[in-house]
Amino acid sequence: MNIQIRPILVALRRHKAGTLLIALQIALTLAIVCNAFFIIHQRLANLSQASGVDEANVFVIANMWADMNRSTEQVDAQVRADLTALRQLPAVLDAAPASGYPLRGGGWDNFVTMTPDQVKPTTDAAVYTGDEHFIDTLGLKLVAGRNFRPDEVMVMGTQQAITPSTAIVSKALADRLFPDGNALGKSFYAMGTTPSTIIGIVDPLHRQGVDSSSNSYAGQALIWPLRADDSKGIYYIVRAKPGQLAAAMREAPKALYVQSRMRIIDPKDGIQDYATIRQKVFDSDRGMAVLMGIICVVLLAVTAAGIVGLTSFWVGQRRKQIGVRRALGARQRDILAYFLTENFLISAAGVALGTVLAIIFNLWTVTRFAMDPMSMAYVGVGVVALLLLGQAAVLAPALRASRVPPVEATRSV
Repeated sequence: MNIQIRPILVALRRHKAGTLLIALQIALTLAIVCNAFFIIHQRLANLSQASGVDEANVFVIANMWADMNRSTEQVDAQVRADLTALRQLPAVLDAAPASGYPLRGGGWDNFVTMTPDQVKPTTDAAVYTGDEHFIDTLGLKLVAGRNFRPDEVMVMGTQQAITPSTAIVSKALADRLFPDGNALGKSFYAMGTTPSTIIGIVDPLHRQGVDSSSNSYAGQALIWPLRADDSKGIYYIVRAKPGQLAAAMREAPKALYVQSRMRIIDPKDGIQDYATIRQKVFDSDRGMAVLMGIICVVLLAVTAAGIVGLTSFWVGQRRKQIGVRRALGARQRDILAYFLTENFLISAAGVALGTVLAIIFNLWTVTRFAMDPMSMAYVGVGVVALLLLGQAAVLAPALRASRVPPVEATRSV
């Protein structure tokens, strides 16, 4: 079987409009599908990001105070009583106060510098506050150093700004600040001119935010020994004993209301386990992945349909020519190879242009939406997929063409 490319190119020049239309359709499909699959992969990767939390047993209570006119001392006394009540529940392993929690969807973060007068920040870190129970309550893994001591925990009231002298940081933040790997005992500045000395390192610890602006600082977080006793409210993080999450979630609000009725806990969203927290915070990522998937399927289907339609049209136009070739000795496989080669040349031109468009589109998303650059592997896979799709789409009409009998050469048009 000897396929001559020149006659195919001559035939394509006689059908410029159709050839150009299919090539452009393939190019646009490749550009969009490659970037869409890249976005899908990023979004799905977000869904499986490790938080560092014992998610199977941890839940969060958003506690709002009904009386916001109390002093910091009064609020702190109530918080201490609440924590004692929570820790005494049979189904509860531990509990801690917090100003935020991993995967919350947004919260407190600070620029971090190595000197107090540094103008350009070294990095950005999510800020968590909690007492000596915070690490154990979340189930964080302390990989170096120690936990906070009770005497190190400070109280920070509404609109107060306190910088503790000690901090526990995530390994990602420790490695960013001290690439030599010797972060314990070193200091950094995250607020004002008071340094915080690293006494412990946990790994991993997800940030509160999950948006694209947090990608550059993934996993970089610090924990300060603070009870942030805001007069508006506070988060209580509770860790249930294994297998007793539901019981702990039922009993926790009852125990809090026994301590004081002057609080508001939303019965719908005020108490959330981590399955719910993760589902809500990544709902947009999940939706985007589904949307991009639908777009890809539709584009690929339309492209395949376009190839089938155009090839079928050409087969109908060339039946007499095909009959002549059959009468002159062309075999069925020769006709089949002709149409497959013709479509391959069109597809190759389309994917060549589509590769350029895919790169340009990705560069635009990087500059416009601060997305990560797309690996060329996505383009490579997209090129192979489009070429295979094109050959698969043209196969049916090409087979019909190969079955045109030699007698078609004698029929009048």
